[in-house]
Formats: sequence, structure tokens, C-alpha cells
Amino acid sequence: MTLQWTVVALFLYGEIVVNLFLCIPFISARRWRLVFSWRIWNWLSPYWNRCFFTMIMVLIVLFLDALREVRKYSGPEPVQDANLNPNLYDHVLMKLFRAQRNLYLSGFSLFLWLIMRRIVTLLNQAAVTLESSAGLQAQMDNAVKAAKQHQEDNLMLKQALQEEENSTSSKNQQLRLEVEELAGQLKTADEAVHKSHAEVEAMKRQSKGLAHEYDRLLTEHHQLQNLQSAEDKKDQ
Repeated sequence: MTLQWTVVALFLYGEIVVNLFLCIPFISARRWRLVFSWRIWNWLSPYWNRCFFTMIMVLIVLFLDALREVRKYSGPEPVQDANLNPNLYDHVLMKLFRAQRNLYLSGFSLFLWLIMRRIVTLLNQAAVTLESSAGLQAQMDNAVKAAKQHQEDNLMLKQALQEEENSTSSKNQQLRLEVEELAGQLKTADEAVHKSHAEVEAMKRQSKGLAHEYDRLLTEHHQLQNLQSAEDKKDQ
């Protein structure tokens, strides 16, 4: 294996290990986001896109070169030449095997390189989504707590209004009873006043009758005195 294909094989093994680590289920997306936020990644971020597309171009070139080698050694001409010379046949099969091996190495390296980029992107998006959902959950919890607090306040307010209404109704009933009692007392007082007025009128009529009787008796008394004085004058 030449140096370049040794590097591609090592690169493929490294991609397999990295993708396996990225797909470990008990490492959450938040932890991967913390790992991706290290300072070294911030320092490498300006060069990341260049490195990514450069590796894609290199792997595509190697993939096309391996594909060309496969087509070269799987064609009819090398097979015809190999049939003429048995040693050459083994050499052609070895070349074809190496070309197919290089094709698989470059193809899987390119595929896993794209998959790794996509996995990293999805992990970042999942972490952002989890953080957003956590924030929304916190806002929802606060809204639920506020709603419960408002419900409790409304319930307390209703109880206070009910108690005030009950106390107001009891006060109104007590005032109604007092008004009825005062109305009864006022009626009794009116009856007493009417009775006293009637007694006064009766006393006025009685005093008036007594005055008339007194005047009559006084008149009779004067008449009797006049008659007595007249008789005394006749006797003399």
C-alpha cells in the first residue's frame, strides 16, 4: 500500500472512531455542544470550511483515480494479456484487488466525512433545540405558576367578596329588623299621640262645659242676690 492510500486508510479508521463516539447514546447533545464550544474549535473555525472542502476534493480525486484503476484492470484487454501469460494474470488480479480496495477506502472515507459533518451539525441543532425547549419549558412553568397564583388570588377575592356579601346581608337584615322595630315604636308613639290628643280634646270639651255651667251658676247666683236684695228693700 502506497503512502497516500495508507493515509486514506488511517483517515477512514479515524472517521469510524469519531463517528462512533458521536453516536454514543449516553453522551447528550448538550455535552457535545460544550465540547464544540472549546477555545481550540473557535480558533480552528476559520479554517474548518476550507479544510472540509479540501478533504472532499482530495477524496473525490482519489475516488476517481481508484475508479479509473478498477475500470482499467477489469477491462477485456488486461484479461486477454493475462490469458497469454499466467504470471501476468496474477499481477492483473492483484492490481484489480488493490484498485477495488482503494475505491472502497476513498468512497467510504468521502461518505463518512460527509456523515461526520452532518452529525456534528445535527448535534448542534439538537442542543440548540433542547436549550430552546428548556427555556420554553421554564416560561411555561412560570406561566402555569402565574396562572395558579391568579386562580388562588381570584379564589381568595371571591371568598372575601362572599364574606363581605354575607356580612352585608346580615347587617342589612339587622338594619331591617331595627327599622321594623323603630316603625313599631313610631306607630305606638303615633297611637299614644292620637290618644293624648283625644284626651286633650275631651278635657277641652269638659272644661268648656264646666265654664258654661259656671257661667250659668254665676248668673243664677246674681239673680238670686238681686231677688234677695229686692225683698230686703220691700221689708224695710
